[in-house]
Amino acid sequence: MIYKGKSHKVGDHIDTDAIIPARFLVTTDVKKLGANCMEGLEAGWIKRVSDGDVMVAGRNFGCGSSREHAPVAIVGAGMPVVIAHSFARIFYRNSFNMGLLLLEVGDAVDGISDGDTLEVDTEAGVVRNTTTGTEIPFPPLPPSMQDLLKRGGLIPYIQSRLA
Repeated sequence: MIYKGKSHKVGDHIDTDAIIPARFLVTTDVKKLGANCMEGLEAGWIKRVSDGDVMVAGRNFGCGSSREHAPVAIVGAGMPVVIAHSFARIFYRNSFNMGLLLLEVGDAVDGISDGDTLEVDTEAGVVRNTTTGTEIPFPPLPPSMQDLLKRGGLIPYIQSRLA
């Protein structure tokens, strides 16, 4: 799978309440959650995002509560990928289950600036920064994980396997 989009950079230790504040947890509607994505970080943050864009974060992204609404809000905002230095453990697993690709790239994340155009190739295992011409390697995703993401997460994946 190949994802292409503009980067939207956020800092270290962004918790799930910054990603989707508790006051918006009255719905499970993906688009409504997406419309309020990152509202706890900055009011109106989502207005800069276009479908296909990529979130780029620092250390420990997704810390805090284990709410599944956080990765759903990111997907609902139109961002299929988050690239970060590191992720909180529970957020990491929840994200794949909800159909959100996470890439942990360590200090290489510092080479991505807000607004850079990125291309993520999951089969080749590389993030290409087409703005700077640099590449960040990552372990290619196993076919089963690529299939899980293509289907939109764990529940659609299991439903397709049982069909």
